Amino acid sequence: MRQLIKRVIKNSIQADYRREKVIVLLGARQVGKTTLLSELQEGANKVLSLNCDNVDDGLLLESKTSTELKYLLSSYDLVFIDEAQRVKNIGLTLKMIGDLKLKTQVVVTGSSSFDMANEVNEPATGRLIEYNLYPFSLSELAIETSEREEKRLLETRMVYGLYPEVVTEPGDAKRILMGLTNNYLYKDLFMYRGIKKPDLIQKLVRALALQLGNEVSYNELSSLLGVDRGTIETYINLLEKCFVVFRLDSFSRNLRNEIKKGKKIYFYDNGIRNAVLSNFAPLELRNDTGALWENLMVSERVKRNSYLGDFAQLFFWRTHEQQEIDLVEEQDGVLRTFEFKWNDKVKVKRPKSFVDAYPNSTYEVVTPENYWNFIRID
Repeated sequence: MRQLIKRVIKNSIQADYRREKVIVLLGARQVGKTTLLSELQEGANKVLSLNCDNVDDGLLLESKTSTELKYLLSSYDLVFIDEAQRVKNIGLTLKMIGDLKLKTQVVVTGSSSFDMANEVNEPATGRLIEYNLYPFSLSELAIETSEREEKRLLETRMVYGLYPEVVTEPGDAKRILMGLTNNYLYKDLFMYRGIKKPDLIQKLVRALALQLGNEVSYNELSSLLGVDRGTIETYINLLEKCFVVFRLDSFSRNLRNEIKKGKKIYFYDNGIRNAVLSNFAPLELRNDTGALWENLMVSERVKRNSYLGDFAQLFFWRTHEQQEIDLVEEQDGVLRTFEFKWNDKVKVKRPKSFVDAYPNSTYEVVTPENYWNFIRID
C-alpha cells in the first residue's frame, strides 16, 4: 500500500500564497507534482484543476486575452494547471495571469522548463515564484522513518533511486524504472520540434550513464555518436531542461594548470541511470559503486540546497596533472570542498596546490558513516 510521504516544500509553497504571484512547480514526470497539487488543495473551497496533457484543458488556456483569463479563473480560490508546458506560449499566458493580480492563487506544474516547449515572447519574471520538485530526498524519507532506517536501505537507494513509486512499491522497482525510462523520460523532449533523431538521444543518455563520475568531453561524444559537437551540446541542454541530468562546470580562479572548460554530468536519480543501462545488480557485483555513491551525494546536495533556498554554486576541480576534488561549493565568497568515498577506510588528502591557491577553503570527506550532515534538510 502506498504511504503519503510529506514533501518538504509544501509549507513553503503554501506560505507563498499570500504574495499574489503565480507559483510554478517544475520537475520530471512522475516525481510527485500531481500528488503534491492534491495535497495543496486542502482547506480550499473552490478549486479548478486543469491537466494540459488533456487537449481540452490545454485549449482553455491557449491564445486567451487577459479578459478571458480573468473570466475563467477569478471565481476560484485555487487554480491548478498541471503539465503546463503543453500549452502553446504558456510563458505569455502566465505573464498575463500574473499581471491580473487576482485573489485566486494559481499553481502551475511543468515537467520541462517552459522555454523549451514554447517560445516565450515576454518573460514572466517577477510575476512567478519558481520551485523545483525532485524525486524523494533521503531527508524526506528519514522524516517519515528515521535516519537509521534510511542508512539500512542505503544500498537499495543507490541502485534503485528515489522516484516515489519506486520507494513506495519496492517489490516492483525494476518494472517501474524500466517503464519510467521507456515511457516518460523523453516524452516532452520528443515533442520538441528541434528533436530530429530520438534514437540519438537514447544513445547519448546511455553514453552519459557509462561516464558517470568522469569528466565528459563533448568532442568525444560527438565522435562516438557520429554527430557534430553542437548537436551534442543542444541535446544535453534539453536533457537538463527535462530534469534527466544536470551539469557541473570546472572550478578555476587562480591556477594556470586548472582545467577551465571541463564538465561532469550527473543524473538526478540513480535508479534512472541504472535503468538506462538495464543494470540493477547489487553493489557487491558492480564496478561502479564509487560513481553511484558520488552521483547520489551530489544529487542529494542539489535537492537540499534547492529546498533550503540555498543558492550555492556547485563545481568540480581538476588540474591537467589529474589532481582533483569531487565537489566545490561556492557561496558568498566561501569555498567548501568535498570528496566522496564509499569505502571510509581509504585515506584521502586534499591536493596541496588547491590548499595553496585557496587557503581559506574547507574540506570534508563524505562516506556512508557521516553523510547525513552533508545532505540533511533541517
